[in-house]
Amino acid sequence: MARLVSFFSIPLILFVLLSCSTKTQNVSFTRILKNNWEMQSAAKIHRTGAQLTLPAFRPETWYPVQVPSTVLAGLVANHVYENIYKDLNLESIPTELFKQGWWFRTNFDLPKWRENNITRLRFNGINYRANIWLNGVQVASADTLLGAFRVFEINVSHLIQKHANQMAVEVFPPRKGDFTIGFVDWNPAPPDNNMGIWRDVEVISTGAVAMETPYVTSAIHFAEDSSADVQVKTIIHNYSKRTIAGTLQGKLAGKRFELPLVLKAGEHKPLQLNPANVPELHLTHPKLWWPAPLGDAHLYNLSLRFAIKDTVSDVQNVRFGVRKVESYFTKEGHRGFKINGHKILIRGAGWVDDLLLADTPEKTEAQIRYVKQMHLNTIRLEGFWGKDQTLYNLCDRYGIMIMAGWSCQWEWESYLGKACDRFGGVASESDMKLVEKSWKNQLTLFRNHPSVIAWFSGSDMLPRPKLEERYLSALQTIDTTRVYLAAASERTSAISGPTGVKMNGPYDYVPPVYWYQDSTHGGAFGFNTETGPGPQPPPLESVRRMLSSEHLWPMDKVWEYHCGRNEFNTLKRYENALNTRYGPPKDVADFTRTAQMANYEAIRPMFESFAAHKFHSTGVIQWMLNSAWPEFYWQLYDYYLMPNGAFYGTRKANAPLQLIYDYDKQAVVLNNDFLRDQTQLTAVVRLFDRDSGELLHKEISLTAAANQAQTIFTIPDISGLSNLYFLDLRLLRQQQTIATNFYWLSKQTDQLDYPQSTWFVTPQTQFADFKDLRALPPARVRYTFTRQHGLKEETGKVELENVSAHIAFGLRLLLLSAGEPLLPVYWDDNYISLLPGEKRAVTVHFPAGHGAESVQVSGWNVTSIENANQ
Repeated sequence: MARLVSFFSIPLILFVLLSCSTKTQNVSFTRILKNNWEMQSAAKIHRTGAQLTLPAFRPETWYPVQVPSTVLAGLVANHVYENIYKDLNLESIPTELFKQGWWFRTNFDLPKWRENNITRLRFNGINYRANIWLNGVQVASADTLLGAFRVFEINVSHLIQKHANQMAVEVFPPRKGDFTIGFVDWNPAPPDNNMGIWRDVEVISTGAVAMETPYVTSAIHFAEDSSADVQVKTIIHNYSKRTIAGTLQGKLAGKRFELPLVLKAGEHKPLQLNPANVPELHLTHPKLWWPAPLGDAHLYNLSLRFAIKDTVSDVQNVRFGVRKVESYFTKEGHRGFKINGHKILIRGAGWVDDLLLADTPEKTEAQIRYVKQMHLNTIRLEGFWGKDQTLYNLCDRYGIMIMAGWSCQWEWESYLGKACDRFGGVASESDMKLVEKSWKNQLTLFRNHPSVIAWFSGSDMLPRPKLEERYLSALQTIDTTRVYLAAASERTSAISGPTGVKMNGPYDYVPPVYWYQDSTHGGAFGFNTETGPGPQPPPLESVRRMLSSEHLWPMDKVWEYHCGRNEFNTLKRYENALNTRYGPPKDVADFTRTAQMANYEAIRPMFESFAAHKFHSTGVIQWMLNSAWPEFYWQLYDYYLMPNGAFYGTRKANAPLQLIYDYDKQAVVLNNDFLRDQTQLTAVVRLFDRDSGELLHKEISLTAAANQAQTIFTIPDISGLSNLYFLDLRLLRQQQTIATNFYWLSKQTDQLDYPQSTWFVTPQTQFADFKDLRALPPARVRYTFTRQHGLKEETGKVELENVSAHIAFGLRLLLLSAGEPLLPVYWDDNYISLLPGEKRAVTVHFPAGHGAESVQVSGWNVTSIENANQ
């Protein structure tokens, strides 16, 4: 309390909030300027910014756009370029168009504006430099308004008016050496390099006193009678030239509080609230924010307002979660994470924004639902922090953790466009000042989100020591509640010590056993911040959208264009493994069908091996989650939101209670992610030969210890084993199946040449042989499809039955509307294999209102598929 008295020169006394019947007027508002923009090349505009923002100016031949928008996104929205992602069309867009500036212009009214309001323009992201004019006056210059990750606020109180405000923004493209947005080797760079206004433009208007950058944290006291102390920090700014007496009013968890404050003219002071001066900020038995699936992702709302007599000068609302994030080091020196005092295995994937930075809220939500559908608990943002708060709000709500930080785009000369050393390219004093300010802006933007658990100040490399000192200094004042890592690779900083994580690949195809055997690179030990088994080609329906018929088969340079860059501009390593293991495909349909099972088989053991070895292994991030455009590489679902086989392999592997096959030890592992013991379980282990004859049947009664993995059975040697055989694992509770896992295995094992490992792949000397999958005995399947209607979402149920004496292998369920795939789609299982005589029900959720929905079922060896609905 003493500190606050010194700030405001009066005692801070708590009062009961004024009665709700007290009449007050709220003069504050925030308006996002989204609509009513136009865009045009500066090469075609021969007027000054002042002229463009005079009431008499009438734009002609400008392109209407919504902001945020990059220039290319605006041109695509206006059909200047169409179907840019098919074949090589992206290459045909001339880059010369984007070497000069482009104008963005808007006019807007502010019907809520009142005379004497303090009004600020807030630009949350411009790429890369800009001049800004408002109502005939230049209010910002490209000399100082620069940096893709800077946030700029401009006080325009003297210029703003209630009606017919005219604003023009002259945006200049990033140049070589600028610290801009980049896609590294994941896909082609957009021809405009994402120049434009890529984040929201806001008008913030308040009374004379404003509350700025409010920040809410919590300290949890873990005990039988748990509690939490909430702390609120904000900056109170008196913009006027007079002393103002007012009242800070707040509400949290149904409790109200009130503080009288006096602010001197022009005073700009930090304010801290905590239970010592506001008892209402002490929460008893708080509801914690948990990542999925450990508990509810509970969120609290804090409402603040500053009142001057009967006028509300400013209002701020903060949504936050009560949770504690920690990291620890294993005895081997690997970093792990704890949430609310419990160790948690990080299972995640790398997020990338849309190539034109044009993600919609609907598409973003579908993707976060996909993350949760796959039982992933984390996304890692490398250089892509999202174009607004949408991604973070969704992760808060769905219980998905976020690791955010800078991209290796700034660490390699070939991407940055200027000299780099072992600390990357942020070298000069001016560079460090810019990036430090960018760091502060990003932390401040997203620090209230409980989903954010870690900040990365580097990716492949450590930041320069002087720069890292600035990063850490910023964290001390901006946010101390997350884990800080100086790099996503295995490094030791002279400033912050060891990162405790690794980035040793692989990034291209490796077989399942790799993850269990490898002990020096990407295998199941420590925390692997980016890795994966390489390409994940999408199903046929998406390939047909990407490629014209003349390029569908055989693979050609157009396929390579839709791969990654550099070492990853080809599918040859993946194709060789697929052909050798499964047999050469005869056409594109055969290739994509085979690829889905190969994707499933390759990704599942990566996640499973880390679970089987927890907490010797502490985390794994699949590279990547999604794709910026239609491609064949690094994706669990594609640009069109079509899940591929890896999606369902990931979901199967990460089920919170699951039986796992250890490819190296030929053992069965029981993994329990829940924070409590799971009792009354029975594990059923069965082995089948190629012809579906049962070779082994073992039932084991057991208890799954909380948050642990344990080996429960080793598969014995079996004489006369066919080259192709199947392993079926089932977990039962009181005779009810609660988890299934099905493997196709080869007596001819995969063998790798570990001494010849590179940073992106380990060569293979022998491949498993699954060619007999193409000659399985035929099976027959019957199914029904029923659904329940809803206003926004429908629920369907597919009941499958294998009515034959042979395993029905690799059943794919495809939801159709008017003959086309209905997306997004949320199946609880797919690419399923059914034992002889087995029945299984599969549930699907999908958007309502499309009509004519139907389900198509296909399979590898299914000669007859009968829809019993018909």
